[in-house]
Amino acid sequence: MGEFKVHRVRFFNYVPVGIRCVAYNHQSNRLAVSRLDGSVEIYNLAANSFQEKFFPGHEGRSTEALCWAKGQRLFSAGLNGDIIEYDLEKLGVKYSVDGFGGPIWSMAADPSGSYLAIGCEDGSVKLFQVAPDKIQLERTLERQKGRILSLSWHPSGTHIAAGSIDYVAVLDVRSGNTTQKMLMDKRHPGSQRRRCVVWGVAFLSDGTIVSTDSAGMVQFWDSETGTLVQTHPLASSDVLSIAVAEKEDSMVVGTAEGTIFHFQLIPSRSDGKQSQWVRTKPFQYHTHDVRSVAHSPTALISGGVDAHLVIRPLMEKVEVKNYDAALRKITFPHRRLISCAKKMQLLLFQFPQRLELWRLGTTDAAGKNEDILPLSRNAEHLLQLKKKGPENICCSCISPCGSWIAYSTASRFYLYRMNYENNTVSIKRVSKVPKFLNSALQILFSADSTKLFVASNQGCLHVVQLSEGALKHLHTFHPQSGTLEAMSLLAVSPDGNWLAAAGMSSGVSIYDLKHLKPHCAVPAYNFPVTALAIAPDTNNLVIAHADQQPLPDDKTPLFNQHSLREASENIRRRHAHAFKISKKFQPLLFMDLLDEGTLVAVERPLEDIIAQLPPPIKRKKFGT
Repeated sequence: MGEFKVHRVRFFNYVPVGIRCVAYNHQSNRLAVSRLDGSVEIYNLAANSFQEKFFPGHEGRSTEALCWAKGQRLFSAGLNGDIIEYDLEKLGVKYSVDGFGGPIWSMAADPSGSYLAIGCEDGSVKLFQVAPDKIQLERTLERQKGRILSLSWHPSGTHIAAGSIDYVAVLDVRSGNTTQKMLMDKRHPGSQRRRCVVWGVAFLSDGTIVSTDSAGMVQFWDSETGTLVQTHPLASSDVLSIAVAEKEDSMVVGTAEGTIFHFQLIPSRSDGKQSQWVRTKPFQYHTHDVRSVAHSPTALISGGVDAHLVIRPLMEKVEVKNYDAALRKITFPHRRLISCAKKMQLLLFQFPQRLELWRLGTTDAAGKNEDILPLSRNAEHLLQLKKKGPENICCSCISPCGSWIAYSTASRFYLYRMNYENNTVSIKRVSKVPKFLNSALQILFSADSTKLFVASNQGCLHVVQLSEGALKHLHTFHPQSGTLEAMSLLAVSPDGNWLAAAGMSSGVSIYDLKHLKPHCAVPAYNFPVTALAIAPDTNNLVIAHADQQPLPDDKTPLFNQHSLREASENIRRRHAHAFKISKKFQPLLFMDLLDEGTLVAVERPLEDIIAQLPPPIKRKKFGT
């Protein structure tokens, strides 16, 4: 590996969208995350917390609740009053159903996953039966006064705890009647009496109901008598979220101050016959409101306005103390947001609602290693392309020659022809696009920019010939019989003869583009594919998986380039290996070769993201 001239790009003004809900699935060890723009992501926690699925957002979709139901089915609900089920194979919305109660603030599945309870603006709790192909309204429980902001089923499935403003109600599922109502303590530290919003509830097997509220309290209630058993004042601001471990021996809550509190059930007597909930550890991993939390068997999971998804392992639950046991703070998406036109030195940046086209800067200067070279021409913003309609952009790509830009939403595909004259850019949309290209999940151009490859949510791969201002359908590779798996990654060989496509089940298929037929399949691996590419000279396929192929042994010294140059010839030869380490870059969203001696690296410093977030709640520090 030689030395490179590197374009260090920091003008991609990417700001991740805040997290609204997280929902953990115990059966599959997967985590669903919804964001404030209505987008939904699914992380495979068993595969190094890889983001394996993504559903783009929608301007009219406000996700206030997210939950899993029977058969690994995922549902969301929001302020537009609809319940949505997601198609986890085709990566799209399967259908939406009206909740018949106005805006929906909360939703929870019963322990068997056969029913969904939704909490509505009109004070009603409605039960929907989860049928094989759809959900259907079964009945409405006794209406309460005020919107239902939080819900939790008793593990037996016989009762539901519903949190509203100033109270928690207990509803009998069979009769639909209210059996108990607990009025909240409205006292707030350092302030006058005001309304108390119950943001979260958890119903435990022994009949205890745990509530979190806007008064900064975590309170424990006896659901039989309606009496307050225990109170924990945690914060001077709202306690927004709560989640309980499946064994009910641990719970986590999140606050508007960005703090996570861990509670554990500790024996209060030496014989172990009595136990008490004790606050054990506070954690400060967020700068803003923690809107939602989840509890896996081995970790506390949280997300909020600062857009960080934090997975903190419980060390007493982790058997092997390795990389998997480390704290994970996921900020950036595990999918491509940037594409490069190498010949024209252009970068296309994808935002949820627009695309931006930039030309890289140039330099005429020369220098030695690690020199910062002055620019003879600054980077230039050439074009902004806004999306059509309410759906957010899910994928995009620019051709290597810079003459074509393609992008897709959940239901429409767009192709544009670019023209560059006298430092000006003109753009023309290709109007006649075949309907089978709609709902593209991945888009890729061939190296010579004459072909376009589109992976659809039906599991098909379309090959399209491009000509001046038009396109021609060449071939469609259909999925194998009985499979509708969506393709998550595409790679084409530089000579244009081979196309590799990776699905979500860790398999990779190879297609012969010269004869337009399937060639072979790479044996499936235990972990999903995170990246793939075809080498230019050898046509070797290189695949990276979520488990990170083993690096050299822990005791192997890995020298950086500067240290190796200073070392003797004997040491350089002895420590030669394929791994070259550079720690000079900020978090990287993209890196690619422009030519044999030039790299482009798109950095996104975390402090730049934090600077664009709304100010957090001001916390009083000791001594101020």
